Amino acid sequence: MTMKTQNFKHVSYLWDEKVANELEGKEVDLLIYRSNILGSDLRITNYGGGNTSCKTYEKDPLTGEEVEIMWVKGSGGDIGTLTKAGLAGLYVNKLRSLESVYRGLEFEDEMVELFNHCIYDLKSKAPSIDTPLHSFLPFKHIDHLHPDAAIAIAASKDGEKITKDLWNGSIAWVPWQKPGFDLGLQLRDALNANPGIRGIMLGGHGLFTWGDTAYECYMNSLDVIETASRYLEDHYGKTRPVFGGEKVQSLAPEQRKSQAAILAPILRGLASSEKLMVGTFNDSDTVLQFINSHDLNKLAPMGTSCPDHFLRTKISPLVLDLAPDADLSDSVAIKQSFEKAFEDYRAMYASYYENHKHPNSPAMRDPNPVIILWPGVGLFSYAKDKQTSRVASEFYINAINVMRGAEAVSEYVSLPLQEAFNIEYWLLEEAKLQRMPKEKPLSRKIALVTGSAGGIGKGIAEKFVQEGACVVLTDIDAGRLDSALNEFTGKYGKDIVHGVLLDVTDTDSLAKAIQSTCLKYGGVDIIVNNAGISISRKFEEHSDQDWDRLHNILVMGQYHVSKAGVDLMRKQGTGGDVVNIVSKNALVAGPKNVAYGTTKAAQLHMSRLMAAELAEDKIKVNVVNPDAVIESSNIWEGGWAENRAKAYGIDVKDLPQYYANRTLLKESVKVEDIANAAFAFVGGLLSKSTGNMLNVDGGLAAAFPR
Repeated sequence: MTMKTQNFKHVSYLWDEKVANELEGKEVDLLIYRSNILGSDLRITNYGGGNTSCKTYEKDPLTGEEVEIMWVKGSGGDIGTLTKAGLAGLYVNKLRSLESVYRGLEFEDEMVELFNHCIYDLKSKAPSIDTPLHSFLPFKHIDHLHPDAAIAIAASKDGEKITKDLWNGSIAWVPWQKPGFDLGLQLRDALNANPGIRGIMLGGHGLFTWGDTAYECYMNSLDVIETASRYLEDHYGKTRPVFGGEKVQSLAPEQRKSQAAILAPILRGLASSEKLMVGTFNDSDTVLQFINSHDLNKLAPMGTSCPDHFLRTKISPLVLDLAPDADLSDSVAIKQSFEKAFEDYRAMYASYYENHKHPNSPAMRDPNPVIILWPGVGLFSYAKDKQTSRVASEFYINAINVMRGAEAVSEYVSLPLQEAFNIEYWLLEEAKLQRMPKEKPLSRKIALVTGSAGGIGKGIAEKFVQEGACVVLTDIDAGRLDSALNEFTGKYGKDIVHGVLLDVTDTDSLAKAIQSTCLKYGGVDIIVNNAGISISRKFEEHSDQDWDRLHNILVMGQYHVSKAGVDLMRKQGTGGDVVNIVSKNALVAGPKNVAYGTTKAAQLHMSRLMAAELAEDKIKVNVVNPDAVIESSNIWEGGWAENRAKAYGIDVKDLPQYYANRTLLKESVKVEDIANAAFAFVGGLLSKSTGNMLNVDGGLAAAFPR
């Protein structure tokens, strides 16, 4: 394979000749490779956006003849993470023969079901609505991408003329048309009318490019996007300042983060009036240039142009009427001041639905805004989980780029509202939503677990992640925290877990952890107080320092972390849970344990008092009392094991079995046992339980509540 050399400024050239040579002759593998490197550059296409294909000749299993097969990204996939399992393999001749039964635009949806009759590879992903757009083009490799630069031209008033002039007629233009079979026919007709072209611009939508090989297709795509990007760059600020210039001045970065962290849980609560949402905050230069501009109030209400954008961001954002440096100390007043803005947005969305719905349209979805803009501070996005809210913010940044480019070279044009509605409430889109897996018990929940880099805390954090929660790992040990965070990220991905150093005895450390949590997820729903230490000494040998240390970490730590968490829960107004990991020692008196046992008793009773006071806010407070959980625990450190063994008159090595033997069940208590107990309180089955405790100790009669 002969490699070309070209310097790109606006896209990343990622083709690796060594990798490609190893795949030479394996067209499907080259398709996947090309897709992955294209999808890794957000300037080319965003998560889930665009689709790619290749055509090969394969042996028909029924006839033994060589037949042309198209391999194309299936429904709901992402080219950046595409694998063979994400492809649909279909007979090209069968797909093209569907033209004979196509009944026109009114019957587009029935064609998608017919795609299933064209499947060659029985392991195929469900074919997407874009399948015919690839099948009616004869090229071996095809890219359909949503690069900001191309859409900026496609979404401009003079897009057709710019396309013709910029590429000297080598890129054809097809006006806006909802994706489907008819659009596939239009692409074929555009090619027939313009032989020798290298691509097609879809009005308001995106770009089709192609090549005879995977590499030629890749280079063609990059070159077209680079040309569009350079054209836009040459026009920024040429006739007028970008977005009309700055109207509002940004706060300094740290001030922005401080203000955003304070407001995020309030906005989260308002955006969660129907279902709990998870947030994302973004204050990138791109966002600030737009939200601080004179053109914000003109462009923001217009909505986005590309279907991939508004499917994730809704038709338009909510713009906050709030000074960047506003005093946010009175959260109740701030929340009340925004309630009307949210009510007005919901009313606007309901009107949009009622004015554009069809007799068979799905029921109206959540009318709350997904994108919220605060001039001078940044962009907030709220959705069902972290990945969806993050992707929504990324797509809105794409939309900003499109508006900036379109305004620089012409005039931005958004999709008509009816067209937008037809995409958003498309029955095929609804069917895709209905196929989504059932949400897990802790989906939409955000949990902060103290002391969660190991032992019980880590076990609880992992259980919560597995049940759908976003989890904030916290620990005082940076190395231990990094190790746990890397492990979780490797297993569960970057969105669902966040790590923050936290010393529960240091209020400044706690404030930073809370701010980091709010900026990452928008708030918190579950606080698990697990951080702790154990000191075992004779009564007369305890020092004042022992008492102070135990009290500060266990009692005051629980108090301060709970107080900070409850403050966020009250701002959200959506209730919440506090689970305190205490000990059977809160109930049972034992030797050489007076300071530890006393602080554990204080933790337990504080939990009861908190439950009594916080119930009016629908915040539940419950306790798990473990005993002798030695697995992966720091409890062995600092001489604790030696002192406990000495207290019981046994060797250290016999301590685990000693603990097991003294229980009624004669079994050791494991980390997962405590994690399951914590989950029991927050997983939905005990939603009417507060002020309770659950002993997980293998059965100790002395600890039975009475």
